[in-house]
Amino acid sequence: MTARGAAVVGLGIGTEHVRAMRRLPERFQVRAVCDPDESRSGAVADRIGADVQSLDEILRRDDIEVVALCTPPHLHRAQIEQVLAADKHCVCEKPLVGSIAHLDELAAIERASAGALMPVFNYRYGHGLQKLKLLVERELTGRLYNASMVLAWRRRAEYYAVPWRGKKDTELGGILLSHAVHGIDAFLYLLGSPARVVARTATLVNDIETEDTAAAILEMASGALITISATLGSTDEMSQHRFAFERLSVASGLEPYTFTDDPWTFTPDGTAVADVEDALSSYVPQRDGWTGQYERFADALDAGAPPPVTIDDARAVISLVLEMYEQ
Repeated sequence: MTARGAAVVGLGIGTEHVRAMRRLPERFQVRAVCDPDESRSGAVADRIGADVQSLDEILRRDDIEVVALCTPPHLHRAQIEQVLAADKHCVCEKPLVGSIAHLDELAAIERASAGALMPVFNYRYGHGLQKLKLLVERELTGRLYNASMVLAWRRRAEYYAVPWRGKKDTELGGILLSHAVHGIDAFLYLLGSPARVVARTATLVNDIETEDTAAAILEMASGALITISATLGSTDEMSQHRFAFERLSVASGLEPYTFTDDPWTFTPDGTAVADVEDALSSYVPQRDGWTGQYERFADALDAGAPPPVTIDDARAVISLVLEMYEQ
């Protein structure tokens, strides 16, 4: 098996992508990096033995197949088009773009390209969430009655000192699109899209253009109700998902940034104990987080299959968030 050549553009969160691919040396080799801060790109390049190049230079290289875009959101639309026009595979951090029109444009560009576009939803691959996905797919949960997400993080003024953050034109959205988006995607990944949405947003914590506090109710076609509570003003940071199904209750841990990973608590009722325990004992863990998404991406590329996360997944999340913003 020959490792695919890769490049990472943007070395803030992009350093996680470098680490993820380097954990898969038989699947990917990071051959180039790019960042406006030359000291940062130089340090990463020296450490891993890669070149420092511009995006244009990267796209001219025949030995690079995969380009990971970890740049500010307002740059994504144009950069994704550049990568796909060069027939490279494109991995792009959230939010992919800020409008359905831009998603439609990118879908057309992807269809015309030899490359595939994969949005980043790495939280899907936490072991706790994957165990619940297994139970849902095996139809062991019964009806959903209620689910909730609480996201309580803290972002102070220094966080927004980065010029593109907190501005609608450059960050494209606030807490719902930039922070709670992975938790929202978890609901869609497990349960599908809601039939109706009620939401309120506010800017209460920082002097910014985008929202930093939000509350929403999602009503599923089944009648189940999902609540979302999110703020960037909590001095005690935590995140949690909870689910009340007909046959079991499920709760994630409280870690703010790894809440989809173990440990999760699964509490079946008496009639479901054996089925749930048997299913959970059969769970075979794959890699989690960014590494898990890249490993599944490599598997898909080898098989000539679509990426594990597609533009349609991004469309579901962005459509829901935009509906929340319209209220």
